[in-house]
Amino acid sequence: MKTTDYVARQMKAKTNRPRSGAVIEGLISDGPDPKLRDKLSLFGQFIGDWEIEAQWFQPRGTTRKGKGELHFGWILNGQDVQDVWISHKQGRKVAAGTTIRFYDPKLDAWHCTWISPSQGIVRTFLTRKVADEIVLEGATKEDYPERCIFSEIRPSSFRWRAVESHDNQKTWQITEEMRMN
Repeated sequence: MKTTDYVARQMKAKTNRPRSGAVIEGLISDGPDPKLRDKLSLFGQFIGDWEIEAQWFQPRGTTRKGKGELHFGWILNGQDVQDVWISHKQGRKVAAGTTIRFYDPKLDAWHCTWISPSQGIVRTFLTRKVADEIVLEGATKEDYPERCIFSEIRPSSFRWRAVESHDNQKTWQITEEMRMN
């Protein structure tokens, strides 16, 4: 193969690549699937952009605090909701991870998958509305039962917290808490 042929192919490949910030064709949707509108409203109510005030509770009783942003949007013909969590560290944005959420009519529940490349984590949760809260149930990377809970839900704010149990779900300890505005 000639070097010029290789270079020409590389240049052509670069021009066919999406520009920075481009959206993958077919990913973003304008709204919920009309057939599932009522069920999709559980997470559809969060569609939009949120500011985060966060705290992480450390094992020795200290607390670490931070700020960030959260973006929810409709994807895949309005049948799914995706969010992107971004931390603000030293004046720059650092993508923390994303969640893909979809409603399963057979279970009358949501499947949620959290992906955090920076932490090397993929977690799955089964999610249902419980009273006035939205509860995601799964397990930590150490395989302890974990719940992520959306609560105090208002049109312009909500609380999110993660709790885990180390005693077979007799007690729960909070590990993270975030307030979204």
